[in-house]
Amino acid sequence: MRREDELKVGIVAIGIVALYAPVVARLIRDCWHDPNYSQGLLIPPLAAYLIWEKRETLAKTPVRPSSWGLALIGCAAALLFLGSLGAELFLTRVSFVFMLAALVVFLLGWRWLGELKFPLAVLLLMIPIPEIIYNEIALPLQLAATRFAGMLLGFVGVPVYLEGNLIELPHGVTLEVAEACSGIRSLLALFALGVTYAHFFATRRSLRWLLIAATFPIAVAANAIRIAGTGMLTYWVSQRAAEGYFHLFSGWLVFILAFLLFVSLHKVAALFYRTPTLREAQ
Repeated sequence: MRREDELKVGIVAIGIVALYAPVVARLIRDCWHDPNYSQGLLIPPLAAYLIWEKRETLAKTPVRPSSWGLALIGCAAALLFLGSLGAELFLTRVSFVFMLAALVVFLLGWRWLGELKFPLAVLLLMIPIPEIIYNEIALPLQLAATRFAGMLLGFVGVPVYLEGNLIELPHGVTLEVAEACSGIRSLLALFALGVTYAHFFATRRSLRWLLIAATFPIAVAANAIRIAGTGMLTYWVSQRAAEGYFHLFSGWLVFILAFLLFVSLHKVAALFYRTPTLREAQ
């Protein structure tokens, strides 16, 4: 690398650190303390691995810096300014990923951005969704999980009465499917895992999109099974048996079940695709 290029990269790096250090630090802190987004801490290492995986391709990719990168840098900076002005964390965090993409174009060129687009897009999975969208998703998930769990309980002979997100059992026992039990936590984690799995193991683009879309119903179904299991224990054993350790352990168990369902779907769906070799279609 030429001396002037090294100077350019150094100046850019200092500017990025100065602009985004508070944004990134707050994002890491939120992922560390918020159980809904704890999987976000695994996203940067994953993105780094995806870049490392393409190291041979990148080594052969010509470096052709584009002045269009300056315009993209300006757009990312404007997004950061708007987010900071309105105290909108989502915009400031998205602007960070956008800024990284703009820097790739400015320093390395469009072909490099084409090679790095997926690792950069993966970084978006680390960003918590806006609260207004979160609430719009959580409530329908609560109601869907409640109805599905009620169906499962009725199927095994447990009498239930459903009212909103409440499951009323005999003897005056009521189970509330709270927001924390809506399944959105497992949905977000399964979605991130599903995107990663589809990238590495699905051979066709249509199959990848199918698997990613399937994370939503699978997460809802798995969470409903967890709620139904809680209702069964409460009805057949006692309310205490469905609390404490079981409630904590069942969350991990159901997530494993959801992932196994996801993998099973991939195996079945792959039978309908003529793709015998991994990534043959790439």
